[in-house]
Amino acid sequence: MKVPHGVTLVVGLGISGLAIARFLSQRGVPFMLADTRSSPPGVTAFQTEFPDVPLYCGPLTELEVGEAEEIVLSPGVDPGTPGLEGMMRHDSPDGRGPRVVGEITLFVRACQAPIAAVTGSNAKSTVTTLLGEMALSSGRRVAVGGNLGTPALELLREQPDADLFVLELSSFQLETTQWLGAESVAFLNLCEDHLDRHGDLARYAAAKQAIFQGARHAVVNAEDDRTWPVSQPPTLDRFTSQHPVSGEWGVGKLADGTWLMHGDVALMRTADMALRGRHNQLNALAALAMGTRLGLSLDAMRDTLTRFPGLPHRGEWVAESGGVSWINDSKGTNVGATLAAINGLGPTLDGKLVLLAGGVGKGADFSPLGLPLAEYARQVILFGQDAEALEAALVKHVAVRRVENLEQAMAHARETAEPGDCVLLSPACASLDQFADYRERGDAFRRWVLSNAGGAPCFGH
Repeated sequence: MKVPHGVTLVVGLGISGLAIARFLSQRGVPFMLADTRSSPPGVTAFQTEFPDVPLYCGPLTELEVGEAEEIVLSPGVDPGTPGLEGMMRHDSPDGRGPRVVGEITLFVRACQAPIAAVTGSNAKSTVTTLLGEMALSSGRRVAVGGNLGTPALELLREQPDADLFVLELSSFQLETTQWLGAESVAFLNLCEDHLDRHGDLARYAAAKQAIFQGARHAVVNAEDDRTWPVSQPPTLDRFTSQHPVSGEWGVGKLADGTWLMHGDVALMRTADMALRGRHNQLNALAALAMGTRLGLSLDAMRDTLTRFPGLPHRGEWVAESGGVSWINDSKGTNVGATLAAINGLGPTLDGKLVLLAGGVGKGADFSPLGLPLAEYARQVILFGQDAEALEAALVKHVAVRRVENLEQAMAHARETAEPGDCVLLSPACASLDQFADYRERGDAFRRWVLSNAGGAPCFGH
């Protein structure tokens, strides 16, 4: 099959593919859609909405794309897919052939308002949502989405009068983005993830570096130089878990407790935050640094931090019973996320952590969890497909108990935890061996805790 001359080819059906199709249709751009799957989910809905748009399902190697005006990839489509090799980011060496871009490039072309963008291996959803709430409290007409919630192109359609767009951007979206031009960006952290797509950590990091292209302000992790821009933007802010030096955003220990600080200026007591844990203090600092650049009200940002409880399945405080806290961090699907939760919560407890972990490890190295667990954990309860691999990595550092499933893990945790302890579900693994996704796993945790742990939900935290 041949893509007609001058027609834009959209590759990949799904939420983003549908958003791309609607965007092009609204602007009168002729397009067709292709998907490598023979029967992709959502194909009926697409054909109902776009009955006259050609649809090709099958290998891209059998699709002649040379006459296409442009190729737009959905984030789920690997640019190295057979039929697309060597076409991304640049026009062909001989000046012929279609340009390959992603959905965010289309968004940037059409967006007339300032953009704030957040990336990182972990916590980007929390920081994106928190910054959006801060902007809303400051009276801005803010639209929040991207990799989180509503696709960026749908935001343009649904909130055309927005005066600020706050986007979470994944490495999949950034690797097809040549120029973002954001007012403020944040690169929060980096750990091994999505290596099945990117090949190695260096390529994964390089994909995320695209967030800095054209940025006027950037926020990076002072303790992780892999988040720093290769080409420095005009203004750079750093956040740290330590007492900040001049110009830094950090966590300072003062006479009356720990404070969020900007240089020598104490901004807010960490005890007054609804979010718990040192890792969430870092998230707050990143949002404060971006919000300050965007002209948001400091009072509104502080007020937001007293009210914002976090996102479901991301360090979600579920209940407290008998002095034991239960936290749902089911979104902790990689080692870096679980490390952040352990190091963030451990120092704040009167007791110890009881960690529930396991699932599909995706070939990860679990050994970095050993030392922090030795310091902060009472016991680790393991379940799921890669429980054995986790046990092998952790047994020299911390007491380990293996069970069959999450329900057994929670029941054992109830018997093990002591007053002052925290039972933390942060599996360091994907969930697909026993659950549909991390949400279903987290929902199961929440339901069991509220039914069996004997505590009340802590909605005020």
